Formats: sequence, structure tokens, C-alpha cells
Amino acid sequence: MKKSVLFLLLLCSLVVFAQKKYVLVIHGGAGTITKENMTAEKEKAYREKLTEALKAGFAEIQKGKSSVDAVATSIVILEDSPLFNAGKGAVFTADAKNELDASIMFGKDQSAGAVAGVHTIKNPIKAAVAVMQKSEHVMLSGSGAEEFAKQQGLEIVDPQYFWTKDRWEGLQKLKQKEALKNSGKNPQNKLPESYEIDQKFGTVGAVALDKNGNISAGTSTGGMTNKKWNRIGDSPIIGAGTYANSQVGISGTGWGEFFIRSTAARTVSAKMEYQNKDIKTA
Repeated sequence: MKKSVLFLLLLCSLVVFAQKKYVLVIHGGAGTITKENMTAEKEKAYREKLTEALKAGFAEIQKGKSSVDAVATSIVILEDSPLFNAGKGAVFTADAKNELDASIMFGKDQSAGAVAGVHTIKNPIKAAVAVMQKSEHVMLSGSGAEEFAKQQGLEIVDPQYFWTKDRWEGLQKLKQKEALKNSGKNPQNKLPESYEIDQKFGTVGAVALDKNGNISAGTSTGGMTNKKWNRIGDSPIIGAGTYANSQVGISGTGWGEFFIRSTAARTVSAKMEYQNKDIKTA
């Protein structure tokens, strides 16, 4: 059966490298980016960083490393950039904190790992890989995930590391809009609806098929701007935001609640497996 890689996206930045029988696909998030928020300079920066991530991940495959290595390598580069809503560029919660989620799945044996709601792990995708490869669990959260990451020798940073001006200003604007809405006022200068969409998405992900025919998928996110109550979306949930087996790899980005309720990633896989649908139809 033909192997497939897929992203469940809503207007995403997606870049593909393919050669012979191996492939790497990455994305830098989904959502509508308005002209007022995307200058030529910023667009250039996005494209350059996506290209850097793609080349680095693809080099892993070319060297004979696994699809897990390729996926993690690409996502780490995106997590280290303030441009994307993952790692360094994570958005702020309503409590002015950064809560990071990530997951990864290896299709050959369907092993998986995830972390959710972490504040100090520099690269959540590395922690997800460690959960998959070095623990008997699938998901760890909060302080427990951070303690596990420390024990595995992963880099731990001060929460201040994740502070960026753009994300902070984004939080303040949404809080302003929220306050005006709660006051019952309808201001003339209300924030454009598209701004909220810009901030809502930005999850990053990768899917790879290596030289041995093994597929892996991974996803990393900072969640939604101004999220409350330790909200967790689909990104760290296997079967919702990330899924891989021997035939397909899926990384989702968009509105997490929808992906969770529909178990979107696994549903696509099931439609291909049991209804013989092609990847586009599924």
C-alpha cells in the first residue's frame, strides 16, 4: 500500500522535501495572516526559518537516521525561533504564562510520547521523544513532565526565556478586547476579528518517511493566546493532533477542541484503512 504523509491544516505554511522513497513535510502553523501583520521582511524571515528546519530534518534522513530524528530535528529549529507559536515563540496564557505542549508518534510500532502544560522545558518535542523512548508512559504533564525532562538531561530554562514582545502585545490586545466585550461596550476602534485568528493558530509540526519506510509525525505548540484554566488542545493528544502508523503520518493544526472531539488524526487514518479512501478524500 502506498505510504502517505498528511497535515490537517487551515491555510498553513507548508514546505516539502522529497527524494526517491523518503520525504519530509513541515509546517509553521495555520490561520489567516493579514497583510497588516505580515511585512515583506517578516515573510522572508518565516520562509528562511522554515527552509532551515526542512533542510536540517531532511539531512537526518539522508544520513540514514530515523523519521523520529528528522521530525524532532525540524521541530526543534522551529521551537527555537520566536516566529512560531511553539517553544521560544509560544503565546501567553490569561495568567501571563507560557504553557507548552508537544507530541510525537513512530508509525512502525505505534510508540508515542507527549508532554503538556510545561513551563521550563526549552524544547518540548525533545521531552516528547524522551517520554516515548525512555519511559513506559505516553503523556506526562506539568511539573512531573519537567522533572522527567531534568532527569533525562534535557535543557531547562527560566520561564522568562519564552517572553517575546510580539506575543506579549498580542496578549494585551486580546485582554483589551475581552474587557470591552465584558463591559458591554461596542467601541469604534475594536480589534479586527482577523487579529484573533492570527493569534489563535501557529502550531508547528512535521511528518517524515525515512529510508527504511518508517513514518513518524510530531507536533508542538504554545496553544491559544489568553487561554485559561490550563487548557490543553489537540497537539499533545495522540489520535487527535498527532498520529502515525505504517501507512500514514498526520500532524494537525487548527482549532484543538474540534480535533479532540473528532479524534481527527486517527479518523483520517481509519477512513483510509477501513473505507479504502485516498488521503485527500479521508
